[in-house]
Amino acid sequence: MATFAREVRSIFRPNLFKKKVAIVTGGATGIGHAIVSELLYLGCHVIIASRKMERLQAATENFRKQIPASSCSEINYVKCNIREEEEVKNLISTTLSKYGKLDYLINNGGGQFLSPGENITLKGWKAVIETNLTGTFLCCREAYNQYMKENSGVIVNIIADMWKGLPLMSHTGAARAGVYNLTKSLAVEWAGSGVRINCVAPGIIYSETAAANYQENIFQALIPQIPAKRLGKPEEVSAAVCFLLSPAAAFITGETIKVDGASSLYASMFHVPEHTQMPAYSWDVKENDAFEKPNPIGWTNENIYRNIWPQSQILRKRLLHLTSRIYEERNVISG
Repeated sequence: MATFAREVRSIFRPNLFKKKVAIVTGGATGIGHAIVSELLYLGCHVIIASRKMERLQAATENFRKQIPASSCSEINYVKCNIREEEEVKNLISTTLSKYGKLDYLINNGGGQFLSPGENITLKGWKAVIETNLTGTFLCCREAYNQYMKENSGVIVNIIADMWKGLPLMSHTGAARAGVYNLTKSLAVEWAGSGVRINCVAPGIIYSETAAANYQENIFQALIPQIPAKRLGKPEEVSAAVCFLLSPAAAFITGETIKVDGASSLYASMFHVPEHTQMPAYSWDVKENDAFEKPNPIGWTNENIYRNIWPQSQILRKRLLHLTSRIYEERNVISG
C-alpha cells in the first residue's frame, strides 16, 4: 500500500475512514494540521476551514502533496470565520453540496491571548468567547440541522486543560468550560438522532506553530509541572480524536479525553506569591479584627510578587509581552 510522507503514521488500520467526510476547523496549523494529516492517511475526504485564505490555500497544497496517487483521500478548503453565523452555514452547505454528506465535525478552531483578568477588555473578552464558545456552538448546530439530525454523525470538540481554572487566560477558560458543558447537553439531546459528541482536552502540546509563537524556554519551564515529564505532541491529540470518530467509540458520548500527561491532576502552573491578604475568620477575635488584612512589613501585593517571586515575575512579563504581540498580529483568532 502506498504511504504518506514519512512523518505521518497512524495506529489505526488503513482506510478506516475511507470516503468518510470530515470538516476540521483550524485545520491548517498545529493540532488541527495533525488531525487532518491522520484523517487523510486513513482515507477521509476533508474540508479545512479558517479565516485566512492564504493559509488555507498553502496548507491545502501541502496536504495534497502528501496524498499518494492510489489513495481515495481528498482535501479541500472553505474560508470561514466561525464567529459569523452566515459563514458557518455556508461552510456546512458547501461541504454537503460537494460531498452529499458530513460524517465528522472536528471543532478545533479557536484563539486566546495571555492577560490578567482585570486587564481583559470587553472587545478581547468577546472575541475569545465568540470564537471558542459561540463558534463551536454554531458549527455544532449547523452540522446537526443541515445533516446529522436525519443522518447521524460524530462531533469532537477540542477544548483545553481548564480543570483547575486557567489563570492569565480566564476568557478561554470560561469559553472552554462552556464547550465542555455544551458537549454534555447536546450528547443527551441529540442521542436520538444517532449523533455522538465528545471533547478532547490537550495539555501542553509542542508544535511548530506553538514554537513560532513562544520562546523555547517557556515550554521547557512547564515540563516540571507535567507528571509525564515531557511535552505532548500534536499526533497524540490526533490519535485521541480518531479514536472518538471510530467505531471503537460507538458507546462513548458526552465525555472528554484528556491528553495532558496527567498535568490536570498535578500542581498549578500559576504561582501565587506569599501574602497575608486572606485572614481567617475566628470567634476568638473581635468582629472588627476578623476582617483586617494584616501586612506587617507594609508591602503591597505587587511588591510581594516582585520580591518573593522574581523569576515568576520575569517569566510572566515575558509571556504577556509575547502573547500581546501575537494577539495584535493575529487579531486574537488563530487557525
